[in-house]
Amino acid sequence: MTHTYEQQFRSYLQKQQIQADHLSFEQSCHSVEEAAQAAQADPEDIVKSICLLDEEDRLIVAIVKGADRVSTSRVAKTLERATVRMATPDEILARTGYPCGGTPALGYQATFLVDQRVTERETVFTGGGSENSLLKIKTTELLRANQAQIVRVRR
Repeated sequence: MTHTYEQQFRSYLQKQQIQADHLSFEQSCHSVEEAAQAAQADPEDIVKSICLLDEEDRLIVAIVKGADRVSTSRVAKTLERATVRMATPDEILARTGYPCGGTPALGYQATFLVDQRVTERETVFTGGGSENSLLKIKTTELLRANQAQIVRVRR
């Protein structure tokens, strides 16, 4: 199943002509520590895609550095939504097409918010479609690809 998600994501990257490196590993990349170890990268270069749903079940993805946590109240205030809650793993898979733990920061319909601290890095690693893959991408290319708003979403 892992390979199906990765192939789906690679196909998307190719069709959209997104300049990035898709990396597959034998080991899990689910946690920031595992991802940094697999990619031989600084944990500061790892970003997480936190999937949220608003009161109308619209998908919002807050992209933060690996060590940061998302503030649902900031996200709600920024988007002028009444409430925002964390999506469940089943909701994440249903809305993004990718499993929790491998969800990319682009490639599906959502409102994308990138925390300013993410833009301090020239290149970042995000989920690559499965728990065993990552996408290495320039921050400028990520912002172009997902048309994110840059706003403080971390706690």
